Amino acid sequence: MGKRGETAVADWYRRAGYELLEANWRCADGEIDLIVESPDRNAYVFCEVKTRNSKAFGSPLEAVTLAKQRRLRRLAARWLEERRNACSVGEARFHSVRFDVASVMGLGEGSLTVEVLEAAF
Repeated sequence: MGKRGETAVADWYRRAGYELLEANWRCADGEIDLIVESPDRNAYVFCEVKTRNSKAFGSPLEAVTLAKQRRLRRLAARWLEERRNACSVGEARFHSVRFDVASVMGLGEGSLTVEVLEAAF
């Protein structure tokens, strides 16, 4: 279910003109679900994806706690540092950073509802 949700959110971003840079980026400290670049190429967006079959235990958006937000910020800083070190001087340019949270709700067998909360924290 989680992978299916992440794929649905990645498709949402692509349709909105974003470029998918990383899916399930991992390091020793954790994982970032999706990293995309804005259509104007001036912002990196780090997205936490939460997928649920129902709201019996609350909205998927509510599952992104303060601790999870802090962890995602630390992971984003690490990704940015690695990317900066990998770029040659000519390729480096300023990007702003945004943190989104995506909620994916399963509706039966095939249908998913995607809601992206931009600049969630």
